[in-house]
Amino acid sequence: MEGKMKEQYVHEVFQSIAPKYDKMNDIISFRRHKAWRAFAMRRMSVRPGTSAVDLCCGTCDWTIALARAGAARVVGLDFSEAMLEIGRRKVEQSGLAGRIELHHGNAMALPFEDNAFDYATIGFGLRNVPDLRQVLREMTRVVKPGGLIVSLDASKPTWQPFKALYDLYFQHLMPLLGKIFASRYQQYKWLPESLSQFPGRHELAEIFREVGLVEVQAYPLSGGVAALHIGVKRGGKA
Repeated sequence: MEGKMKEQYVHEVFQSIAPKYDKMNDIISFRRHKAWRAFAMRRMSVRPGTSAVDLCCGTCDWTIALARAGAARVVGLDFSEAMLEIGRRKVEQSGLAGRIELHHGNAMALPFEDNAFDYATIGFGLRNVPDLRQVLREMTRVVKPGGLIVSLDASKPTWQPFKALYDLYFQHLMPLLGKIFASRYQQYKWLPESLSQFPGRHELAEIFREVGLVEVQAYPLSGGVAALHIGVKRGGKA
């Protein structure tokens, strides 16, 4: 699935699963997504008073975490109105609405000026975009020299027999959980399909370097079922 077709299909998927997105994240990741995001925040060491943009922000868990870590301005962007609506409610409940802005938009063409943010993050969204290199280039464009570009996403374990067990779970059992708990089988079948075309941890690190990022670091999480990638924009210290 390519280009606009993929973009439209992914939009429909997330519009559909938005009401139960947070609950299903807890179920299908065994709540590990919270620990993965906490690890990402520790590696980022967000400095008080800085700014961040969170792409594919969904229901805004990472957006809120960035503000709680001390970022003075956090912008969340997503192309799913249904996901953003849930995110808006969570932002209001967090008491951080004064520091968080939410935008409906496309990660492929960010509506922000060059060198506007200290950090750009994307959580479980890079594998769903039509062109991940374009998104990484846009993230790099809007980050200041020395700023961080950060991706947290599903990945591919390589160690057997864990890989075989993971493939069984991810390809067969997880869509069934989507059917049981969210009445959405096809939508959760999309997740393993999207991962099949997504670069592995080392390949994605090379793509970070291809788009011009330096000091690239890649961290396998929970045996490689997820991975954190961090790159630095040339021209300053992070």
